[in-house]
Amino acid sequence: MSKTVSDQIIERLLEWGVRRAYGYPGDGINGVMGALRRAQDKLEFVQVPHEELASFMAAAHPKFTGEVGVCIATSGPGAIHLLNGLYDAKADHQPVLAIVGQQARSALGGDYQQEVDLVSLFKDVAHEYVHMASVPEQILHLVDRAMRIARDRRTVTCLILPNDLQELKAVEPPREHAMLHTGIGFTSAPQAARDLDLAAAAAVLNAGRKVAILAGAGALGAGAELLAVADRLGAGIAKALLGKMAVPDDLPNVTGAIGLLGTAPSWKMMEGCDTLLMVGSSFPYSEFLPKPGQARSVQVDIEPGRLGLRYPMEINLVGDARLTLQGLLPLLEPKADRAWRDEIEGNVRDWWRVCESRAMTDAVPINPQRVFWELSPRLPEDVIITGDSGTVASWYARDVKVRGDRMMGSLSGGLATMGPAVPYALTAKMAHPSRPVVALLGDGAMQMLGINGLVTVAREWRRWADPRLVVMVLNNGDLNMVTWEQRSTEGDPKFEGSQDLPGFPYAQYARMLGLGGIRVEQPADIAAAWDEALSADRPTLLEMVTDPTVPPAPPHITAKQMRHYLSALMHGDPQALQIVKSSAREWWDGLAAARR
Repeated sequence: MSKTVSDQIIERLLEWGVRRAYGYPGDGINGVMGALRRAQDKLEFVQVPHEELASFMAAAHPKFTGEVGVCIATSGPGAIHLLNGLYDAKADHQPVLAIVGQQARSALGGDYQQEVDLVSLFKDVAHEYVHMASVPEQILHLVDRAMRIARDRRTVTCLILPNDLQELKAVEPPREHAMLHTGIGFTSAPQAARDLDLAAAAAVLNAGRKVAILAGAGALGAGAELLAVADRLGAGIAKALLGKMAVPDDLPNVTGAIGLLGTAPSWKMMEGCDTLLMVGSSFPYSEFLPKPGQARSVQVDIEPGRLGLRYPMEINLVGDARLTLQGLLPLLEPKADRAWRDEIEGNVRDWWRVCESRAMTDAVPINPQRVFWELSPRLPEDVIITGDSGTVASWYARDVKVRGDRMMGSLSGGLATMGPAVPYALTAKMAHPSRPVVALLGDGAMQMLGINGLVTVAREWRRWADPRLVVMVLNNGDLNMVTWEQRSTEGDPKFEGSQDLPGFPYAQYARMLGLGGIRVEQPADIAAAWDEALSADRPTLLEMVTDPTVPPAPPHITAKQMRHYLSALMHGDPQALQIVKSSAREWWDGLAAARR
């Protein structure tokens, strides 16, 4: 059999270093599926139950490997299903190539079955590069450009392949007019900021008496440099959600998360600082940053378009975070006055006491904070944690205490979509089969996509060197974060018609699939359940039956939020009495703990 266009595509992807692709078949992509079958000993195709799972897994792939993620889907509905995961990748600046089928070229424009204008459909999510192949001579340069742009610009690209083209004989483009000859080649590594710019930044930072650092996803891999800079400047380090793994949480000057899901020490640090150093972050909520004009400021980012976007920066440094901080460090002067640092460390100590006290507060039946508090000391040193959106992200951000420099973790940061925890965990486990993985999600996300993802877990787990994958589900029967948003941002009582979830036997379902399944209904059983799941001989689902009335309160509650909250309670919220009790316990325990 002669080599087809599809064979040529797979061969070129292999030359680019692609070894795994995620997707779902269909007649619009059958030519590529045939080529994948012929190359299955070199490039693994991971079939998942739904294309959205595939695109989430592709979005997670660069987060846990540093490589371009690849997802594949058929024409029409298959391509459409990829969009959410691709937007997740775009929002978090992850390199992903989507390969989608299309109807035959002769049928296009004829309102044919499953014909969708895919170039227009993908034009936003893959705005840097989306093209439909028309002739075999294009294939190599289309693949090369899609891969290079995805990798080097850290973005989403898309190739659209009409199904008749996929089966044509592959050709090398001739050396003649209007033919392109591209290659893979080497792309130079990221650079540090310029020396003159570093000197200007150092002058601002050296002049500050109360320096605050905010680290984001761009600071991952620069933890040692961040800590050295913070020590030199007597600064504290707050972390945007995607930057949680940049530095450990058990250090005395790490204030933890910032924003709506953030901590009190981070809030206080930003309120009191006179200088801000932002590293690799595009944190969007300006109300949690210093007031404009309060602080002199320096930002480091590899993407020039992200500089000065969230705060009026005085000095903007374009460069790789680690290399730029390495260049900056020798120019920084040690702070003799450590009063600011001492204040930060005192706030951090108080905060961890508050977290513990709140986690141990009684709830009906289980306080969700305790689930995360009990997990932290049990986390293996090389664990990979994946999270979902909702209140689970609040407890992950605040209560999970990251240690050392080997742990990894991520969730949907920019898009904040529901559903990625289980597909992220699958990708992490496939990329690192000898490491334990913990997925944290709520019952809404579990019903939305996680249940399907467990089917793939059940198929794959016997191939892993370490079978431990723990899927922890908060079962509170409520779309809890949105319920709290209805109360605090709209002043409306909970709308049961939109917020209540149907019951589902999560642990029993896992056992039906041949996985472990543990249902926990009493606080005293939480620790033992974590121990059992983290030592199991197979993936295990932990179903934690938790109290939906425990509030995921932000670190600072505004008068407007309080008015809305009280309005919701006074206008017939079905859980009003229990909310008042839970909120009072949270407030009192936090106050008492902070005074100890």
